[in-house]
Amino acid sequence: MQSIVLLIWLTLCAAQDARQRHIANGLTLGAGALALAFLLWTGTTWLGAPAEQGGWAALLAAAFTLPGYALRRLGGADVKLMIALGLATDGRHVLGVFIGAGVASLCWLLLAPRVWLHIGQGLRGRLLYLQPGMSKKQPFAPFLLVGLLLTFVWLR
Repeated sequence: MQSIVLLIWLTLCAAQDARQRHIANGLTLGAGALALAFLLWTGTTWLGAPAEQGGWAALLAAAFTLPGYALRRLGGADVKLMIALGLATDGRHVLGVFIGAGVASLCWLLLAPRVWLHIGQGLRGRLLYLQPGMSKKQPFAPFLLVGLLLTFVWLR
């Protein structure tokens, strides 16, 4: 059940990022605050890991994303999203999501020019910022969603 809640939350973030190249603070900071409150209240993360692992996962997420933010390759929402994910999961999930997102991003960069023309016009309009060549800075949350799905498959 907890995994489904994380998937729904990250799907909402990914959809907003793909449509607007922006994720609302309510989705990132709100989820982070809820994950932190749950962590402090129960002593475990949302997925059941000890609180220490959630704290280390949040630090690991910051270590992975802050350099990308400093180099202007990631947005602030991506950093907040990953830290919230760290507070809700553990280090294995954060590492898996980040690696899975990197692989998914690379696959998209290689395959998108061929696939984009075969996607329906309505869907292309909704995923405008994922269009190949649209921007040097692609929305990252959709790839994080793929990374989370791959991580759930790999860790289960």
